[in-house]
Amino acid sequence: QVQLVESGGGSVQPGGSLGLSCAATGTIYITNMAWYRQAPGKERESVAEITRDGDTSYADSVKGRFTISRDNVMNTMWLRMNNLKPEDTAVYYCHMQAVRRGSPLTYWGRGTQVTVAS
Repeated sequence: QVQLVESGGGSVQPGGSLGLSCAATGTIYITNMAWYRQAPGKERESVAEITRDGDTSYADSVKGRFTISRDNVMNTMWLRMNNLKPEDTAVYYCHMQAVRRGSPLTYWGRGTQVTVAS
């Protein structure tokens, strides 16, 4: 059974930095990886995505501040968040798409809280 194990997050003042990581346990071929976030009272939104080849895309709100990266051997993904703003406060979820025996699979992490406040 594959699980996504998240770490990182926490509380930081505006302008500060935090890092998140997400590792998939078990043997699985992962294609796309992504970070999502959900703020109180809002819908879950995509923050950053990265393909197996390393192509990245970002939400306009985080461009230039967040960096997504991955290691295909370790099945691990990271999100580096710089110049954090109060509006970045949310629960951050990692998401991975995989293929097993030709069938597509989707996995979600449990979420980790990021709070940006003075």
